[in-house]
Amino acid sequence: MPTAPQTTDELYEALQANQRRPYGRTRTVTAEELVDAAERFEETLPLVRALLELQEAYTYGSEPRKSPVVFARLLTLFDEQPDAFDENLRHLVFWRFKWVAAALRALPEIPLTSLRQWLTEMRERYEKAGLGLQPYYGQAYRLAAHVGEDEALAFELWAGRTRTRLSDCEACEIGERALYHLAAGDDERALGTWEPVLAGKESCQEEPARSIAHALLPLLRAGHTDRARELHLAGYRGCRRNPSMPGEVGRHLEFCALTGNEARGLELLAENRNLFDEVDSPLELLDFLTGVEVLLRRVEQLGHGELPAAGFPGRTWTVGGLRAEVHGRADDLAARFDARNGTTAHTERRSTRLDRAPLLEALELTLRTRHLDEVAPAAPVVAPAARTAPDLPEPLPELIARARALDERGHPDARACWTELRTRVTARGYTHPDEPAVGPLARLRADLLADEASRLGERDDFTGAAALYEEAAGLYDDAGTPAHAALARAHALLATAEIPPRPSAPAGSGTTPQGPADGADDTPAEVAALTAAHAAMVRLHAESSGLAPYQEARLLRLRATALGLRLQASGSDGHVAAVLDEIGLLHDFATRHDVPGQIAGALILRASTFAISGDLPAAVAETDALLDRLNAHGPAWHLPRALGLRARLRLGAQDAEGAHADLGEALRLAADWPADAVDTARLHGDLAEACLRLGRPDEALRHLTRSAELNLRRGDRFDAYCAYSNAATLSLDLGRVEDCIALLDSLLAEPDVAAGEPNDRLVAQLRLTRARALRAGEDLKAATAEFLALAAESAGWDDDRGSHAVIAAETAVLLAEADEFGRAREAADQALAAHARDPRHEALSNCLRELARLQARQQGADGLAGALAFLADAGRVADGARTAGYEAHGRSLDSALAYEYGRVHAYADAYEEALAALEKALALLGEPGPDSDRAGEWAECVRFAAAMEGIYLERPAPALARLDAAVSRLTALGHTDETEPLTSLADRLRDEE
Repeated sequence: MPTAPQTTDELYEALQANQRRPYGRTRTVTAEELVDAAERFEETLPLVRALLELQEAYTYGSEPRKSPVVFARLLTLFDEQPDAFDENLRHLVFWRFKWVAAALRALPEIPLTSLRQWLTEMRERYEKAGLGLQPYYGQAYRLAAHVGEDEALAFELWAGRTRTRLSDCEACEIGERALYHLAAGDDERALGTWEPVLAGKESCQEEPARSIAHALLPLLRAGHTDRARELHLAGYRGCRRNPSMPGEVGRHLEFCALTGNEARGLELLAENRNLFDEVDSPLELLDFLTGVEVLLRRVEQLGHGELPAAGFPGRTWTVGGLRAEVHGRADDLAARFDARNGTTAHTERRSTRLDRAPLLEALELTLRTRHLDEVAPAAPVVAPAARTAPDLPEPLPELIARARALDERGHPDARACWTELRTRVTARGYTHPDEPAVGPLARLRADLLADEASRLGERDDFTGAAALYEEAAGLYDDAGTPAHAALARAHALLATAEIPPRPSAPAGSGTTPQGPADGADDTPAEVAALTAAHAAMVRLHAESSGLAPYQEARLLRLRATALGLRLQASGSDGHVAAVLDEIGLLHDFATRHDVPGQIAGALILRASTFAISGDLPAAVAETDALLDRLNAHGPAWHLPRALGLRARLRLGAQDAEGAHADLGEALRLAADWPADAVDTARLHGDLAEACLRLGRPDEALRHLTRSAELNLRRGDRFDAYCAYSNAATLSLDLGRVEDCIALLDSLLAEPDVAAGEPNDRLVAQLRLTRARALRAGEDLKAATAEFLALAAESAGWDDDRGSHAVIAAETAVLLAEADEFGRAREAADQALAAHARDPRHEALSNCLRELARLQARQQGADGLAGALAFLADAGRVADGARTAGYEAHGRSLDSALAYEYGRVHAYADAYEEALAALEKALALLGEPGPDSDRAGEWAECVRFAAAMEGIYLERPAPALARLDAAVSRLTALGHTDETEPLTSLADRLRDEE
């Protein structure tokens, strides 16, 4: 604490603030300091409240050794000064006898006799106070279950008794009864008992997270795999990193291990590395470590014992090393408990978990399926193997000859050859063949550098690509192959021109601009760079002699590509003719010298040029001609890309069905080639868009995640994260909240993402989507914390004020939902200030109206002034939208505002004003037509106005006339679904007449 409380009021405020913190060291240390502060006051009550907070911090911070000590002080105060304890404090004292019983059970150094003596003390105290003994018998049963003796009798003595005010909550007791049946081997009865908790009908601070963790394996054994999956995602979020629930985390790790999700298990283990250090409860630690060992043992059995694993602090761990350490510690804990209890229960239970065989070979738990091969801390895979890998010749000279021959043709299998050659050349003891056909080592090294540069260019690492191409050119010169050197320098020129101009951050922004405006600002520089690169290539071409036809065709294609990129950057019609002229040169040359790959390349460039220039009919005709040629003459590996191009053109022409068909065929053909050679990742991404347009969101989600996976495998992390971001947003739109959160948690845990790479705005988008998902999942505390953090960060985005406006507005709504209307007003003002510089009309209007609704609903007439202020702001936003000619994608901003004025006044009991506002909304909407998509909104306005008029203003006759006319109108137009609420209200009004 900065300063100790000087008054009891300050102390109570500090205690309340501490209670809002999550359990853990910060809350516990603060609670200890508050007890020290409370001891300086003469009154007893401040000390009692501080001790209660400290015991809670110890209990839920997994420090059971300290909880009984604090309670002993409380009990002494209770005995010596009972008048200082009101009814509520007295209730808390008796309640916490149970906490002490649980703490003593968790400590193997506490003798069993002491545990039983404490239960006797609890019973005597309850009897003396005239309290029911069901809570005592509940603790007696828990001790029997812990020891492993006389559980059945203890269960009957507890479960058959009537609950009291001091009984555990319904959810906790349900959980205990279910665990009893589970221990008896009755999965079906356990699941039936658990159902109210698993279904969310009963809950508390620890439930349903605790029960879910124990129910996962029974659900699998009962065949309820989908429900187990759903509950794993929801339940894990409720216990992760929580020092009071390490055992539950261990159960989720065990679930991953037994369902083929070992890689996810290691990911979750890393996320919970804090538990190795923060859990001071031996019993909870034993449960956690046993789950950890189940996971690590399974990973080791699969041959991945050398993978890194998060473990005890102070050193790095491999899976095998950590498993051995965990095994020893957990065995020791189990033995200590059994020695204390005089049974073998804990050793046997632990052995049962460790010996359990996997229940499923593979269960897809999240949208991001990972495998153990992807966990190794190796460099990104830059060349995924073809699905049917080519047979590579064993002798080195043959392999080199084949790689070069395939590379000349542009054949995708050249990549596999270069990969194999790279492995052999870099191996210790490599000896280069002394054969004229192979050439010197310098040429082979140049070949490998050129291949590596090509891969970097495909991942948009143009700086690295340019450097490698230049290095390759130098080696080609050394090897006496000037034609190869010239081609490498041409590649370097293009790569250098594609390096994005380095933007300068706005003063005080603290970030590098990444917003849409940057591209516009960089366009002149990019166009100039590409123009210069093309001119340099033309000069290089003229100065180069001895080029083989395939080399000259490739150089011509680079020239055409440079001008094509310039057209794409500028969008200028004046650049179209130059591109087509270069493509014509390429096509004529490739045709004359029979270079099939470059003939196809020329046709692809021509079709793309027409598409970029907006001539879609010409682009489609060129693509059709390209496909005819490829089907007749090849090369076959160009077919997937050509089909992908036609599909994108069809999407542009709103032909989603045709695009879907083309992309499906493209993916079928792509299966014959390496994924990076035919850009399978992009095909999946485009197919996702086609599916969305066809109303197939679940299919789209599968293709988005597949696209992301493929991009990750080839090292395109930015594109992968963009695809995953789209998948997360789509899953949230589909109501798959836990899927969305699990996917984003996995991405945000990646080291490069956690560091704000590869793009700070993309990371912010991932966090924003997660915050929205948390809100949708009703985890408002976590959602608000994330929104506040994002609002603070985005306040510095001077290049993207619109995004800050949206984030700040959504933050304001969350604060309002927590009744913090003062802070909500401040956040809304920030949003409006940002909106003034970069308008976001619809988002701001929606949030301001929602803020008004919340304040009026929660504060009634007292909140009317504040609510009307929000609506006045929304009115100014609507005026600005109208002036700017902005058309809302959803409801009309003006009619929605008028409706909200009606609702706000209704909450404040100002019914005449509410009716007048609703009349205005109806006038703005106008009567619906037969094809109107506003019929539902219009019907709701009619219903609300009739309710004001007929119920609250007690004028049923005009209200009924309004309703009857609306029903007739809607029925005549065929909008029968919209009439049901109106007829229902009319029936009610007639019944009350």
